[in-house]
Amino acid sequence: MKVTRAVQPLFPLCQRLLPGRLAGLSVALLKATALEIAILAGHLLLYPSGVFQERRAPAAPLPSRDGPAQLPTEAKPPVVLLHGFIDNRSVFVLLRRSLLQYGHQQIESLNYSPLTCDIRAAAELLGRHIEEICERTGSEQVDVVGHSLGGLIARYYVQCLGGDLRVRTLVTLGTPHSGTRVVPLADAHPIVRQMRPGSDLLAELGRPAPGCRTHFVSFWSDFDHLMDPLETACIDHPDLMAQNIQVTGIGHLALPVHPAVATGIRQALDTTGTGTATAADADGLTVA
Repeated sequence: MKVTRAVQPLFPLCQRLLPGRLAGLSVALLKATALEIAILAGHLLLYPSGVFQERRAPAAPLPSRDGPAQLPTEAKPPVVLLHGFIDNRSVFVLLRRSLLQYGHQQIESLNYSPLTCDIRAAAELLGRHIEEICERTGSEQVDVVGHSLGGLIARYYVQCLGGDLRVRTLVTLGTPHSGTRVVPLADAHPIVRQMRPGSDLLAELGRPAPGCRTHFVSFWSDFDHLMDPLETACIDHPDLMAQNIQVTGIGHLALPVHPAVATGIRQALDTTGTGTATAADADGLTVA
């Protein structure tokens, strides 16, 4: 069956979701939109499983000295997953599985309240959460992966609350670093107003940040219907060590779910501080 036939029933929904992009509608855009709808349906089913905070896992035990000798390996720091607006930790089910499979043993999610009305307050909560993780695990630093609003919360913690001491790498997925103009009617919510271009909060993030120690990696998609303009998901700050990786072929909801993006995230976390460039850094990711 051709892709165009498979997604043709979705045209009315596409018209409501993407009214400004229907001219010259491509098969790639149709595929990305169909995938977004499928992921949304699946996520709605998983959403109840992520409503409550996860149970805190104990720190991994140290290897026994009585066992056979093993080559020393560099311990990977804990990974903190931070969801987006009106979402919860269930969005990271597949990414968590991928990270665990490739050696990231300490992975934790933070649910901030859907009633949160201030990114600054959410960033303070994130800071307390990270301090608790470091104390419990004995790790000096963590890595953070933030989807959408979660990436902006984490960036505020790093830049404005001294979080660069604790966060080794911050990976953002479809985060409006320069603000997004999508859905003007949503301005009634204070969080949305803080994500608008020219907001006071974004002005704070645009201030000089000399000596910031965190490495930033931003994944942005050419089919992200929540980023307006699309390039707002890129980090553009002269004082930040930032890499922007374009993802071609998927939309906003697929960024924390797609296996190709998960591979790029693992590469970003595993090569931080080594100076090793990945294929994603140079050429971007094509998942279509």
